[in-house]
Amino acid sequence: MFDLDGTLLDTLEDLAASMNRVLESNRFPPHPVNCYLHFIGDGARMLAQRALPEKERNESQINKIHRAFENDYRDNLGFHTSLYQGIEEMLDQLTKRRLKLSILSNKPNEFTLITTRYFLSKWNFECVFGQREEVPKKPNPEGIFEIAEHLKVPSEQMVYLGDSGVDMQTARAGGCYAMGVTWGFRESKELLDSGAEQLISQPIELISWIDSNRS
Repeated sequence: MFDLDGTLLDTLEDLAASMNRVLESNRFPPHPVNCYLHFIGDGARMLAQRALPEKERNESQINKIHRAFENDYRDNLGFHTSLYQGIEEMLDQLTKRRLKLSILSNKPNEFTLITTRYFLSKWNFECVFGQREEVPKKPNPEGIFEIAEHLKVPSEQMVYLGDSGVDMQTARAGGCYAMGVTWGFRESKELLDSGAEQLISQPIELISWIDSNRS
């Protein structure tokens, strides 16, 4: 089971560009791209809240910026986004081993489905879930349990890969093995402090770990 942004796909530049366009069109200051490393990960509405100047973070303004961001991102989500180096080989090897693949993201479900279909259609992801209104977002583990039920695989037999503390908290709450990736948006310390049981720095390390742990 994978997180999406910062784990499989490098979406940082497109997310930052969309939000900065919205901020500037509303006469708010934009942010350097690297600031978005810490704005991203808790859903689009939280991204809007964090990107706004602190004194402007009222319900009405957050909702306005959130809606405008989603409208802009919908039209511009593929200009700079790409798979991280090594992801293609990793997914090929997982497929060769006939392992079930799934995605659980806090990215809005619409955009999770679009980007998965556009960038990851070569591989069969049996469940792809982004943030949905009827399901609590991560770190609530309900999405993990939903995927486990659909795949008929106990969550205790799943590995969850993610790049943020939220991902590690989600994995631990859902009973998955929590594996942090260091090529994404957050630092190793955050992953370890949030319960990562192992860190990997290259995607192919997942294959080595699986091969050494399969019975």
